[in-house]
Amino acid sequence: MAARLDSGDDEGAELHEINVTPFIDVMLVLLIIFMVAAPLSTVDVAVDLPVSNARPQPRPDKPLFLTIKADLSLALGNDPIPAGQLGGAIDAATERDRQKRIFLRADKTVPYSELMRVMNLLRQAGYLKIALVGLEDANAQPVTTPGDAPAALPSSSPPATQP
Repeated sequence: MAARLDSGDDEGAELHEINVTPFIDVMLVLLIIFMVAAPLSTVDVAVDLPVSNARPQPRPDKPLFLTIKADLSLALGNDPIPAGQLGGAIDAATERDRQKRIFLRADKTVPYSELMRVMNLLRQAGYLKIALVGLEDANAQPVTTPGDAPAALPSSSPPATQP
């Protein structure tokens, strides 16, 4: 028992639907514009970055260790030397080979300024290849990034170097 109330004549009736096709066309055009413009809006600085190869360096047969002790005295190998004679002592030990790597180790109580002073003395003497030596804490977890080598060898092994 259904009844129809209108006469079925739709010629004069208003259409209440929105045509969304032009709206979608405009949105797609805007999307394409933003997709093209977004990469162009980033600022790029042309930099030729070096490649990192953090592999462990081979240990030389006779490494030359320069040690800064807790009392701020210096020792080349096992021999104590005064800071004023550092350049001459290293020249004698390396036979004036300025390309030889110097392994610098310091007591953990040595101030950073003293470490920098000794590195400056090495630089003034012409030795630019300086490796910092440290021991790995047996209880600490090593902090490395993929591709990097651990910063030091375990304490039971010879000291590690970092070029």
